[in-house]
Amino acid sequence: MYEYDGGGPAFPTKNEERYFHGMSLRDYFAAKALQGMLSASEIQLVIGKGISISDIAGACYEWADQMLKARINQGEKA
Repeated sequence: MYEYDGGGPAFPTKNEERYFHGMSLRDYFAAKALQGMLSASEIQLVIGKGISISDIAGACYEWADQMLKARINQGEKA
């Protein structure tokens, strides 16, 4: 399986005392994938007909993992 660290924080901030990491970049990518999937009208037709909400959530994280891989690969090419 692909090894990752979640891509690091999506929106890191820092004050004088500590960092606030918030959600991981992986979570952010998965949320964006979910937003895109839910905007497709066909999604309502498949939920409950062999595809569960858990399946869709898992697919969003698969997309996120692929986006993180592509991001790493692009960095290696630069």
